[in-house]
Amino acid sequence: MPRQPNNSPQTRAVLAALLGGGGDWRHGYDLMRETGLKSGTLYPILIRLTESGLLEAEWRQAVPPARAPRHAYRLTAQGRAFAHAAAQREMAPRSREALQ
Repeated sequence: MPRQPNNSPQTRAVLAALLGGGGDWRHGYDLMRETGLKSGTLYPILIRLTESGLLEAEWRQAVPPARAPRHAYRLTAQGRAFAHAAAQREMAPRSREALQ
């Protein structure tokens, strides 16, 4: 059984970046630049999200100046729902703080 994705700030950052991409395929390098995460943090998150069915991954052919094929990732329908829910949970505490 796949491990459920955690709700870490890093996972939320990856989900937000993918959600903001409008369903486009994204490469890990692009996600590293957008989120500021190092590869040793990002790629395990992408693997867990893929194994959980929240992301789909595919090999993309190299486009110059890339030297090798690369993985590309995008949210599945289940992943989009999960990312929206995570974003709403992220905003909820801020809303309560603003009221105090």
